Amino acid sequence: MAQKSRAHIRKGVHSRIRKKVSGTPERPRLAVFRSTNHIYAQVIDDVSGSTLASASTTEKALKVKSGGNVEGAKQIGKTIAERAITAGVSNVVYDRGGYVYHGRVKALLDATREAGLNKSDGGSKKSKKKASKSDKKEEPKKKPAKKAKAETKKGDAPKDAEKKDKKAEPNKDAKPKTKPESKKVEKEESDNE
Repeated sequence: MAQKSRAHIRKGVHSRIRKKVSGTPERPRLAVFRSTNHIYAQVIDDVSGSTLASASTTEKALKVKSGGNVEGAKQIGKTIAERAITAGVSNVVYDRGGYVYHGRVKALLDATREAGLNKSDGGSKKSKKKASKSDKKEEPKKKPAKKAKAETKKGDAPKDAEKKDKKAEPNKDAKPKTKPESKKVEKEESDNE
């Protein structure tokens, strides 16, 4: 079977994420796409199917030396945040598009936060969960009581091993295993000849 390319795997990851993440009018989706030379960002309302704001390094006003670097991604992040705020959007759902949160994608999303998106929200759901857990006093978790095991020292055998030894011993009451009668008869006949 042929190996899948990284781009093909990323598209599969993105489609699985899209089943779970969707933009609403109150909280649209900020979708990120990156190519080797450029990076693109869109704020999308999936309910109406409309794009509320967009920015990319292919635009003449935003052209930098290279759109395929972290500096270009930061610039696009600031621009998309400004355009989203002017469109009346203050909170968004981040859609990384199957990319790892690292490098250009991280720079773009961090720049949108610095520019004012998701300020009142306090971040993502994960950061809320972490904050609520840290607010509570951390109590040590009680471990369930373990069953007492037989302590083994040199020369002492554990109880389980004693049971195995008893099973290995032959039963004195049982008949010893012998060859079937027909084979015995054949051997005796061959010996007599």
